Amino acid sequence: MIPWPKILGGVLLLAAITWTVLEIREDGARSVTNAFERQNNAAAHSAGDARSDYDTCPVGLWDFSAGKCRRPAAGRRH
Repeated sequence: MIPWPKILGGVLLLAAITWTVLEIREDGARSVTNAFERQNNAAAHSAGDARSDYDTCPVGLWDFSAGKCRRPAAGRRH
């Protein structure tokens, strides 16, 4: 005779283990995606700040090697 309760228990245990592994993998993928999004947002914010600094610098005073204005624009302090 086939021990159906043991087979059913084994199948349920295997299903529970599979479900747990898939949930852990999905959570890990979500955390990596969130980390990439945070890095991208920080980079975009930094680029926007740098662009604003360049745009407010008087013509001819931007020092490209230093990445900043040689003197602050009027009404702005660095």
